[in-house]
Amino acid sequence: MIDIRNKWALITGSSRGIGRQVTLALADKGCNLILHSRENSHTDKLASEVSSRGIKVYQVEAELSDIPAVKALAEEAEKLSGGLDILYNNAAVMTQYRTDIYSAHESEYIKSFTINTIAPIMLCNIIIPKMIKRGFGRVVNVTSGIKDEPQLMPYAASKAALDKYVFDMVKQLDGTGVLLNLMDPGWLRTDLGGPDAPDPVESVIPGAIVPVLLDDNTCGKLFRAQEYRPRL
Repeated sequence: MIDIRNKWALITGSSRGIGRQVTLALADKGCNLILHSRENSHTDKLASEVSSRGIKVYQVEAELSDIPAVKALAEEAEKLSGGLDILYNNAAVMTQYRTDIYSAHESEYIKSFTINTIAPIMLCNIIIPKMIKRGFGRVVNVTSGIKDEPQLMPYAASKAALDKYVFDMVKQLDGTGVLLNLMDPGWLRTDLGGPDAPDPVESVIPGAIVPVLLDDNTCGKLFRAQEYRPRL
């Protein structure tokens, strides 16, 4: 596992849920952080909490359904950090559960793909080339283990498209020092996962940061956070 003290990470959707847990775990490792949310006020408390640990922290805001704002977010994070080492694409939106699986409106697909697929890919496409020039990078895209549930197709399809991006980028990143991987958090009790999920959000750690700490050439792999959960 690599030492990430004094490295810089951008975590999207960092104010709550999985993003908050990842933020706290990286802070514990001494990593400097750029906290993203739709409004900076959403990360005020978290920023105060992690900055007390002696790391540098910035807050950035952007609506991920606004692609020009996403591109501006990438450039702002690069400027604030002096060069990102870690990109953690966590933010996502869930779509309505539809018993009538053929009734999903096109607007649901557009919103889901814009936030869950296009936004993280745009961040990757801006930040990864800069990482390549610097010779180091760790990029994690949060995916989903949902399957056989067409009732959630707009969400599931958007995550499947993001998976395809990661898998097909592997050869392009070979030998660059940049590793791009996927992380499936499991079904967690979060705003997105709902109250009926079997696992608490805290169980995503340490598994969620394993792909950040890789010291080998693992790229294009799906990491399942619950497989790293300590068992009693």
